[in-house]
Amino acid sequence: MNEIITSLAEAPTTPPSEEPILEAKGISKAFGHVQALDDVDFELYSKEVVALLGDNGAGKSTLVKILSGIYRKDSGQIYVDGEPVEIHGPKDAERVAGISTVYQDLALVDVRDVGSNIFLNMEPTRLGIFINFKKLYSDAKKVIDVLRIDMPSVRVNVGELSGGQRQGVAISRALARGRRIFILDEPTAALGVEQQHKVNDLILNLKAEGKTILVISHNLEHVFAVADRLVVLRRGRRVGTRLKTETTKEEIVGLITAAIKGDVPD
Repeated sequence: MNEIITSLAEAPTTPPSEEPILEAKGISKAFGHVQALDDVDFELYSKEVVALLGDNGAGKSTLVKILSGIYRKDSGQIYVDGEPVEIHGPKDAERVAGISTVYQDLALVDVRDVGSNIFLNMEPTRLGIFINFKKLYSDAKKVIDVLRIDMPSVRVNVGELSGGQRQGVAISRALARGRRIFILDEPTAALGVEQQHKVNDLILNLKAEGKTILVISHNLEHVFAVADRLVVLRRGRRVGTRLKTETTKEEIVGLITAAIKGDVPD
């Protein structure tokens, strides 16, 4: 297991002036006659939270799946730390770019406990054969403590947890794998208000650990609570990028719905 950071650090609220750690330039993708993405540029900087917004069909999921290695781009180039890379699958996204994507279904095993889910397929062993459960549960607790997740026990089955706690387990698994970029797909969908607040806290704690987070969400209240930058797609094109401190919910809604023209013509 990678070294676990056990103390939270201050993180900037706006992206630094340095080069992006992940950059996509001129990304296009079509499905038959449907142009899902059209010459889209996108970037992520170190230690920031970015919200990717847009109506249904705007291209959000397509862009995320290209970055995650699920889809292959038709054209364009992806750069990691300024170097061009090719992402041919999810393992490439993890290995080459340090990307971990947490989808809405979370991919958790409900009948296994928290610790086993966090270290699924990378369990510590004794003598190279037997699972070292003592170390597994100890390391799992360290990850949970880093993210300040309210968890009854690392030995409780995931199926008994609340929605917010389940999100915490999925994100903890990515943290334990040493990823630096976290893509969270609708992390507060179908959660109550209290659980939404807990997920917001989890995202901010993750940022404080020096991670970069991309959040896909329709919930503007959630977005404005955690994001540093907001990127809006419409009809497969990037029509606006705003710092949270320099925009309003009304402007973002206008960009999403085309009530505001945006930075590029439709």
